[in-house]
Amino acid sequence: MGCDGGTIPKRHELVKGPKKVEKVDKNAELAAKWKYCALSQEKLKRPIVACELGRLYNKDAIIEYLLDKSAERPNSEVVAHIRSIKDVKELNLTDNPAWEGERHNIKGDCYEDMHCAMFICPVVGLEMNGKHKFLYLQTCGCVFSERALREVKTEICHKCGDPFQEDNLVMLNGSKDEVEKLQKAMEERRLKAKTAKKSKKSKDTKVSKSLDSTGSCDTSEIKSTSLNGEGSSGSCGDSAPGPSTSGECSKMLKAPAGPIAGSKRSIQDMKDKSETYKSLFTSHSSAKRTKDQISNWVTHTPYHF
Repeated sequence: MGCDGGTIPKRHELVKGPKKVEKVDKNAELAAKWKYCALSQEKLKRPIVACELGRLYNKDAIIEYLLDKSAERPNSEVVAHIRSIKDVKELNLTDNPAWEGERHNIKGDCYEDMHCAMFICPVVGLEMNGKHKFLYLQTCGCVFSERALREVKTEICHKCGDPFQEDNLVMLNGSKDEVEKLQKAMEERRLKAKTAKKSKKSKDTKVSKSLDSTGSCDTSEIKSTSLNGEGSSGSCGDSAPGPSTSGECSKMLKAPAGPIAGSKRSIQDMKDKSETYKSLFTSHSSAKRTKDQISNWVTHTPYHF
């Protein structure tokens, strides 16, 4: 069988050195960030949304998460900062004409370029595969490469024409430092919105209280004027014209000029109406029967009216 005279072990078999750190494949890491949803780990498909930290999600996955937050998910901590659908923005992406999809290589006999992306920058034409930095606008959701925004400096969106500021730019799948900056900006933005909402609510309560106080004063003045009018002349409307409160009281106590709603009206009340209009009603003379038309119902059954 061999090895009858023994074996001589080598040094690396006896001495155990430090374990080698497993290196993550860069291509696989980029594909996981730019081609798969950060929440469901499924392939990205439209509609695609991005959060304030620059992560990419499928909109369906975000809606399912918001509807049932108690369900167990492997990456629930990734979306802990998303409170509602308003915290994400639907992206306006530009399709890559060179992208053929995944169906052309079903058999596995074709070359598949891992760096070919589904979307590109509409200005420069760079592919959104992770090799180049991309940003999106929180105002309109359009996506551009950092090189395009650096070379063509403008305050108007290149794709839709909406104005924007530097604060509206969010880096997609940025580094740890960039994510920390975005998180600080997000917290400051939410704090400002919260304080503004509280100040607006306090102003609304003050306005409502002032309106209630003025309304109570007006009603008390009207009551006092009506009581004074009853003591002197018997009615508020018969009293002589005085200040504005008495005028308001007289307007409130006067009866309306027209007929009261819900009261019965007869044909005699319609003096201004024509005869054809009056004939539509049963109270008109043409609608009444004569004595010849009325028959005795006991002796026979008439067929004329």
